[in-house]
Amino acid sequence: MKSITIKGSERESVGKVATKALRNAGAVPCVLYGGDQPVHFSAEEKAFKNLVYTPNAHTVVIELEGKSFNAILQDIQVHPVSDRILHIDFFQLYDNKEITIEVPVKITGNSKGVMAGGDLRINNRKLKVKALPKNLPDFVEADITPLDMGNKLYVTKVPTPDFKIMHPDNTVICQVKMSRAAMKAAQEAAKAAKAPAKGKKK
Repeated sequence: MKSITIKGSERESVGKVATKALRNAGAVPCVLYGGDQPVHFSAEEKAFKNLVYTPNAHTVVIELEGKSFNAILQDIQVHPVSDRILHIDFFQLYDNKEITIEVPVKITGNSKGVMAGGDLRINNRKLKVKALPKNLPDFVEADITPLDMGNKLYVTKVPTPDFKIMHPDNTVICQVKMSRAAMKAAQEAAKAAKAPAKGKKK
């Protein structure tokens, strides 16, 4: 999985006044969990642009005045009106401990059902996966080539070489549904097939 480096400074004061002053200065208050004790720090808001405003998943290297921590984004608070980042929680990664993270689904292939006029419906654009940090995937690849009209692609049908998908086996990633045009054509074909049969009985 791709990594983004965030350079910040440890926070000495964590009260409301200090937090407000940080935000006014264009910085984001953050907390890193998962270690012996939480690490409070801040970084410039623009430093999080490639981490937050993207559909992709990333791990994070947090650099704080000579210290370095590997982490993932755990939670984020955004202002309901301005969309400015108010606060971010990170969780520390360890090479020998598995971690659960949400990654995007990447659709590949050409479905037979879609080529025949069906509509591809994506039920889950992201999936939770569990793996050691070195094995975290950038995405879950979903090959829709085998899907015919009316077929569904379940999580059990996608390759997971070094990670586990943390969803029930009956979770549908995507499916090919019959479009209105295809349904109308099928109905007309059925009517046409019945008409000659009635004629023969007479």
